[in-house]
Amino acid sequence: MKKLIFRWNELKSTFWFFPVLIILVAVGLALAFVFLDSRIGVARTGIGRYLFVGSADSARSVLTTISGAMIGVAGTVFSITLVALTLASSQFGPRLIRNFMYDRLNQVVLGSYIATYMYCLIVLNTIKAGEQSVFVPSVSVLLALLAAAANIVLLIVFIHHIAMSIQADNVISDISGALSRNLKTLFPEIMGDEADDDKEHDERAARAAFKVKRPLLASRSGYLQYVDAGALIGQAAKRDLLIELDFRPGDYLVYGVAIGTVYAREALDEGAIDDLQDRFIVGRTRTHQQDAEHTIHQMVEIAVRALSPGVNDPYTAIACVDNLTMTMAHLSRVRFPSKYRYDEEGKLRVIADALTYEGMLDAAFNQIRQFSGGAPAVTIRLMEALITINKFVKRPDHKRAVRKHAAMVLNMARKTFTETNDIEDLEDRSKLILGQGA
Repeated sequence: MKKLIFRWNELKSTFWFFPVLIILVAVGLALAFVFLDSRIGVARTGIGRYLFVGSADSARSVLTTISGAMIGVAGTVFSITLVALTLASSQFGPRLIRNFMYDRLNQVVLGSYIATYMYCLIVLNTIKAGEQSVFVPSVSVLLALLAAAANIVLLIVFIHHIAMSIQADNVISDISGALSRNLKTLFPEIMGDEADDDKEHDERAARAAFKVKRPLLASRSGYLQYVDAGALIGQAAKRDLLIELDFRPGDYLVYGVAIGTVYAREALDEGAIDDLQDRFIVGRTRTHQQDAEHTIHQMVEIAVRALSPGVNDPYTAIACVDNLTMTMAHLSRVRFPSKYRYDEEGKLRVIADALTYEGMLDAAFNQIRQFSGGAPAVTIRLMEALITINKFVKRPDHKRAVRKHAAMVLNMARKTFTETNDIEDLEDRSKLILGQGA
């Protein structure tokens, strides 16, 4: 079931699915309103004279005009979208194109214009003006007019949205919002019942209880996108297995590499191994559904590109650092999933490659630090970010991770800063984390 949910979420994220859905709805509406027109008659008296067309020629003229305008505007919308994608790719990186493609308003706009075009064609085909029979779908034509008016407003909204969406601050804010929503879903992400973090686990003894040891190989090359956690625990409990995983979602797998190791009481047939391999989804790109670091890397990519000599935009990098500060402060308050996962009977079934706070901190700040050597403003803001995060972290291992990064930032600055005042400014700030010996 969870694999189906993953596939459904990926399908909803494609650029074509929602427009196709809107087109199908438009086709259904066209058929429904034509059927309604065939069953009822409209009175062209009073206000009806201004709402409904009076002849087949008038209906054809209106529908032809609307359909031609809609397909023309659809081409314009598509061109504007491509220009926006090109600008976003050059400014923020090609991996962020997916974010613009997944934008729901862009999909609605493209789908609406093509859907209106299809609606007009279907209704136009039903108009009859022969000697024996006359059929003018007046209500259907009225709906086409209303759709055309709505699409004009939608075009104005779309142009405003595109102009806003390619601004650096808005891009960073959107990614930060997506990251926050993703983290609330993933933490805690449990596979079976979590163990108590303070509980000691003898992994060697757990492995020694099983007679058979067999590697679990990747069935294809690509990024590990999803692990069907519940099904994996169920298979392990059903066959009395212990599974130790060496990779987690977001890691790249090469065909034939060992994803992990399966420990069993007796020899496993190929069918059992295939069942376990089916619990892993491998694809060509990384996704955010179980990969907590993916969106962080998108933010880091914007910052790194902003720090490159060809762009030299420290303000964008500082905005990325500020948003990552918020993320790491939030993560300091959540409970990270344990690497030890149990079935319903309390038996250890999976030893996972779990995320850690230090690992997330590394993903957020390592590359920015490495590329900010020639930008004192960014480096100083990076130290200020660590000072803020240090106020939120409570656990000793989290404190050590923050101090480690503060020390690395300070060491990098001492080697790359040319202005003594900048170094002294950074050293004064570092004392809030590292103490007087910084």
